[in-house]
Amino acid sequence: MSAVLSFPLDSPVLEQPLAGALLEARFQPPADFISIRGMRLPRAELVDRSLFAPEQRERLHQKLLAASPFPHLVLENIFHPTLLELVAEEFDMLPDGGWADIKTQYESTRRSVLGVALGPASQLYFDIINSGWFIDWLSSLSGVDYLLPDPKLFGGGLHESRTGATFAVHRDFNRHRHLGLKNEMVFITYLNKGWDPAWGSGLELWDKKQDRCVTTVQPEFGRTIVLPHGPASYHGHTKPLQAPDGRPRRSVAAYYYTSPLAGKQHGDESASVFMKTHRVDRVKALARMLTPPVVWLLARKVSGRA
Repeated sequence: MSAVLSFPLDSPVLEQPLAGALLEARFQPPADFISIRGMRLPRAELVDRSLFAPEQRERLHQKLLAASPFPHLVLENIFHPTLLELVAEEFDMLPDGGWADIKTQYESTRRSVLGVALGPASQLYFDIINSGWFIDWLSSLSGVDYLLPDPKLFGGGLHESRTGATFAVHRDFNRHRHLGLKNEMVFITYLNKGWDPAWGSGLELWDKKQDRCVTTVQPEFGRTIVLPHGPASYHGHTKPLQAPDGRPRRSVAAYYYTSPLAGKQHGDESASVFMKTHRVDRVKALARMLTPPVVWLLARKVSGRA
């Protein structure tokens, strides 16, 4: 494993957006395919690459900020439809032990259990949205740097509601129950072809002050919502699911987080520690220990190393 070697230590560097040429290079895989259950998916077409252009990022960022009743973004057909069709098939392939059924006075739903082995298409979907280049895109849309994925999909994974199911209006959790990371957003893609709003179960976005639903997002196949977490982000689906053929409402979801130390680390915590060091570096380390932090940072700024 390679390590970032730095001595004396540098200040943390803010994440920078990828240059245009480098960004484009990331979307130029070999002309090959991924095969799942006999279906061939072109690697270069798994995601709509046009949405990743710099001007599209800025447009989507502004659209997210301007949305009512709180910032959010609804996108259509980001992912190859065949990939999502294969994901939908895998709901019926997940073993009984792979589901957690939740039924309380506030919600009725089922979710894939934490860390369950998913089918190949479902795992590919989550591999895409948890990849570095995809998270860089989400950061540019939301304005939140240092986003972190959760490969075990706490609170996310495969979601399914059945006839009569509802979910009371709520805000999501503030912190990951096990990791303590701050919840920044949820990313949901719906898998329901030919959805009729009359069946209920649309995602309602509520204005807390006015105590009313302002916008309803229907869970139509291929539709994705980016839902930043905040003090006003109340949502739910209060109208019971009543599809005439008994079909379920299905989606896949993932949460993204930030660390309380993101962008703030200084000193020995962010560099390798060498067992043996050169004398000049030991002198510099001693000087740093004896110098007040404000003076040390000022000296680095003057020298152009801040």
